[in-house]
Amino acid sequence: MRLRRCGTDAVLVEVDSLGEVSAVRAAVRAAELPDLVELVPAARTVLISVRPGTGLGPVRRVLGEVDLSRPAEIRSREVRIPVHYDGPDLDLVARTAGMTAAEVVALHSGTEYEVAFCGFAPGFGYLVGLPEALRQPRLDSPRTKVPAGSVAIAGEFTAAYPRATPGGWRLLGRTDATLFDARREVPALLAPGDRVRFEVAG
Repeated sequence: MRLRRCGTDAVLVEVDSLGEVSAVRAAVRAAELPDLVELVPAARTVLISVRPGTGLGPVRRVLGEVDLSRPAEIRSREVRIPVHYDGPDLDLVARTAGMTAAEVVALHSGTEYEVAFCGFAPGFGYLVGLPEALRQPRLDSPRTKVPAGSVAIAGEFTAAYPRATPGGWRLLGRTDATLFDARREVPALLAPGDRVRFEVAG
């Protein structure tokens, strides 16, 4: 674990894996630090900021006790997202995985995922837990426009696109769920640590 100061009221924690990111995030969240302002995980870092003038001492004490091999237990929210599995890459994913399309759907929808971190676009959550059999590379030629609501896979991640953007992930289907709405009190549907299940839409 490496700590880098970010101004006077924040520290960037650098680690070596998503599992260690989860351990740091969970430990800081579980500590319920009263002056914590923001906790932002990414693929290999966690940014921790506190109220101006309160100091980073409590944060450093928590970090000094983190067991990177074992995430702290915290309560997480479960989010269910209905999916129409009719994506343009579903057959490609099935052929690559050596499965039928129905088997891909059953495997993807039968797995519980966790939001590791958010980024790329507002409301875009990178979900881990994708079964090994479904882990495939990005498309050789990214699409210039992926429709909002597209449910996709790439590498070790699965995700749903909150808005239309370019992208090279393989598209399994689409959801009608609103993944990001700036007018809501909490704009993003997904947050780091949430447990997510995709359900076959009727």
